[in-house]
Amino acid sequence: MLEKNSSKRRVAGSYAMSLVSIMLVLFLLGAFAIFMMHARKLSNHVKENIGFEIVMNSDVKEANILRLQKELDAMPSVKSTEYITKAEAITRLSEDLGEDFLEWLGPEENPLLPSIDVRFHANYANNDSIALIEKAILDNPDVKEVYYQKSLVDLINNNIRKIAIVLMVVSLALLFIAIALIRNTIRLSIYSKRFLVRSMQLVGATESFIRRPFLRQGVSQGFFGGLLADLFLVGILYAVSKRLPDLVLIQDMTVIGLILVGVVLLGVALAWFSTRAALDKFLKADLDKLYN
Repeated sequence: MLEKNSSKRRVAGSYAMSLVSIMLVLFLLGAFAIFMMHARKLSNHVKENIGFEIVMNSDVKEANILRLQKELDAMPSVKSTEYITKAEAITRLSEDLGEDFLEWLGPEENPLLPSIDVRFHANYANNDSIALIEKAILDNPDVKEVYYQKSLVDLINNNIRKIAIVLMVVSLALLFIAIALIRNTIRLSIYSKRFLVRSMQLVGATESFIRRPFLRQGVSQGFFGGLLADLFLVGILYAVSKRLPDLVLIQDMTVIGLILVGVVLLGVALAWFSTRAALDKFLKADLDKLYN
């Protein structure tokens, strides 16, 4: 009776250790995937704040400015536009300077020109796309000039591209390590039961019959390991959101939900394939190799 209880404890302990190992690996993968999602959202947010200012001629009619703004809004590359009148321009300048700018001018007329601020979608926030749009806008006789910082646009895009390459390399390396760790964890778990596998073979059990309970256990480890990893991920996201409320602005709950589901599915898939591969090795192994 004591020996039976001891055996059950060993089996339960082995299952728990495998479950915890799988959970930790899946947690790291899920955490990195969520980090990459936030990094991508942040880079898009930065890109979508790139734009230019269209300065209009002083004698242009407001109807023409509104028509141009409507044409810009219809462009697939444009995310948003804002028409700034001469009065709004002088108000903003006064706020920036901390005093009334018109007092400096005295009776002179407001010298500031009306303008349109344009912001682009992330995919179009690069100098090549902006240059094409700039050329088309400058053909309008009501437009005096188009202003944007070309060097800043290049700097932002180059830095984002470098960060994306580094994240891609790290994600591939992490995925490779995760697969190797889960495979080794399950292989060690099955290794401890290799003589049970051989005993089942000796009594005439088919390979599919032998695989069934091991695969069921492996899938359950992957499934529950994924669920536990998701619980930790949700807990960390909640805690971080409480500390950094602005983080919610760049979160995509649909993508986060897909990542959480993907963690569980990846855990199940890796556990199934790892269990199958490890079992096949012991099913076809010579008796002498079982002792190595």
